[in-house]
Amino acid sequence: MFEPNMLLAAMNNEDSNNYNHELNNNNNDGFLRDDEFDSANTKSGSENQEGGSGNDQDPHHPNKKKRYHRHTQLQIQEMEAFFKECPHPDDKQRKQLSRDLGLEPLQVKFWFQNKRTQMKNHHERHENSHLRAENEKLRGDNLRYREALANASCPNCGGPTAIGEMSFDEHQLRLENARLREEIDRISAIAAKYVGKPVSNYPLMSPPPLPPRPLELAMGNFGGDVYGNNPTDQFKSISAPTESDKPVIIDLAVAAMEELMRMAQVDQPSWNSLVLDEEEYARTFPRGIGPKPAGFRSEASRESAVVIMNHINILEILMDVNQWSMVFAGMVSRAMTLAVLSTGVAGNYNGALQVMTAEFQVPTPLVPTRETYFARYCKQQADGSWAVVDISLDSLQPNPPVRCRRRASGCLIQEMPNGYSKVTWVEHVEVDDRGVHDLYKHMVSTGHAFGAKRWVAILDRQCERLASVMATNISSGEVGVITNQEGRRSMLKLAERMVISFCAGVSASTAHTWTTLSGTGAEDVRVMTRKSVDDPGRPPGIVLSAATSFGIAVPPKRVFEFLRDENSRNEWDILSNGGVVQEMAHIANGRDTGNCVSLLRVNSANSSQSNMLILQESCTDPTASFVIYAPVDIVAMNIVLNGGDPDYVALLPSGFAILPDGNANGGGEGGSLLTVAFQILVDSVPTAKLSLGSVATVNNLIACTVERIKASMSCETA
Repeated sequence: MFEPNMLLAAMNNEDSNNYNHELNNNNNDGFLRDDEFDSANTKSGSENQEGGSGNDQDPHHPNKKKRYHRHTQLQIQEMEAFFKECPHPDDKQRKQLSRDLGLEPLQVKFWFQNKRTQMKNHHERHENSHLRAENEKLRGDNLRYREALANASCPNCGGPTAIGEMSFDEHQLRLENARLREEIDRISAIAAKYVGKPVSNYPLMSPPPLPPRPLELAMGNFGGDVYGNNPTDQFKSISAPTESDKPVIIDLAVAAMEELMRMAQVDQPSWNSLVLDEEEYARTFPRGIGPKPAGFRSEASRESAVVIMNHINILEILMDVNQWSMVFAGMVSRAMTLAVLSTGVAGNYNGALQVMTAEFQVPTPLVPTRETYFARYCKQQADGSWAVVDISLDSLQPNPPVRCRRRASGCLIQEMPNGYSKVTWVEHVEVDDRGVHDLYKHMVSTGHAFGAKRWVAILDRQCERLASVMATNISSGEVGVITNQEGRRSMLKLAERMVISFCAGVSASTAHTWTTLSGTGAEDVRVMTRKSVDDPGRPPGIVLSAATSFGIAVPPKRVFEFLRDENSRNEWDILSNGGVVQEMAHIANGRDTGNCVSLLRVNSANSSQSNMLILQESCTDPTASFVIYAPVDIVAMNIVLNGGDPDYVALLPSGFAILPDGNANGGGEGGSLLTVAFQILVDSVPTAKLSLGSVATVNNLIACTVERIKASMSCETA
């Protein structure tokens, strides 16, 4: 086994030997020996010798010590000042300086040569002491970890820890070795200064990237506090783990990885078909995060799919919190990395371990979000496959009490030919879902809302979307297809921001303060106000968001096709004012024809009104469908279509989230759960107060839209 102490000792010896070797070389190359100095001064004719006699040149007195002339204080000061400005004077400068100071040019040359060597040795001694201090720090950390290991105990039973086939001590040493390798790289980079290479600071763990800046909630009658400072927001109350927590986190992560690998197997006895046998699971995995809390319900599911992405890119998405929350925007409303305990080894994510917090959502205000505090661990398996596992750390954060615990959940990624990967996803949580509205209870309880099938479906669709972004062989035969590569990327990037903004603003996140306006039951309209300030991606002012959810006895596919079709848009879109909607351009981003980004033009029936452009993205998979749109400026869209920066295009997305109601049985398709959400700029002055008239207008707008959709769909089913 590779011992960290052996590595530290080797680093000490190697650093010392290298330093002594370089110091000797510097002395040989830089400093002038006495005989060389004497010879040079004699040849230059410099009168450096004082008090000489005939015996000085007598060969019978070879050991008599010679006395040399020492530079005056003024000469030294002048050369010191010149050295600060120019440590490498040329011949002309040396001659001029020698004339000014009354010295020989060779004397000046030797003084500067010795001065440079002196400065170099001083710098090397300083660096060597710094490296030794770093080495001592590593030794101290190593001893502290070993002491913690000696006293480690199980957080559940209080007994000694055990991690199956690999001992906890062995696993800890492996992680420690990985960290030491990173330290070696950092010290090597510092040592590069010896040969004149630039170097910067190399921290062991970089701070997590900041999440994208959200809108601020306005301080009006229907608003809350500033986004992220909501008094009821539990997301911000979780802190990073302490040093004493880290051995426990490592223990849980390794045990969770072993559990995930066994749960992902098709013949695992804990699965009865696709349903988890909880009694068999408890017998197979007695350890873990402890018994299920009272009042909690278990959800467990498993799903597999082949996706058009290689395993390296999938790992990048899962281990980068920003990419993860963007790709899974329909599931992850917010996420943050609190600590990075290991970044992996050998330049990849093997052994990477992070502590994270995330908020999982359903796109409706009627289903509470699930906030979790967990560790994410990535490991390459013996067969070359990769696994990423999450495990809750709620025992380390007793307050506030959690409503969701993630048992070993994650995915197994197997590389396949031609850039494809097979992904097997396991999702296993324990949750208190008593706050779920009756309209969504069946969908949530059957796993359609948060289960493995939902995660895999989103990943599959997003992989297709990313492939379309990179596509270069675009056929130009079809009318309206955007073939300009830069224009395609800019338009897709703009549409992605629109979708993320819509999903983040429609859920029951603890950062939101929804206010119910009127009505009874599920069709109550909920509103909140948000203040947009200094954000080029949104128009400045007071933004009013309104949303409502309702059930409809029409299959999700039919509802999706009706809402995304520009020919039927005037049946429900009140803001189009009866105008004819025409598709100007589109980008296909998936195998399903419904997955596309479109640019629509509304030709107003009133010739005095200017035409309006609408950016729309429609996306669908077996678990959910979205139709999201936003009015856009014509000039700004021309810039985007020519490959310009889309970040400065102001958007206020509205749209629809269509989910299956979970009642598809006996071969039927089941009904749909439809969420309608609008965002409207009610005042361009951010400090303005929200009027009740604006709220009433938005309330009537969303109510009329719902009635039109119901009427149109009932006509189709009649």
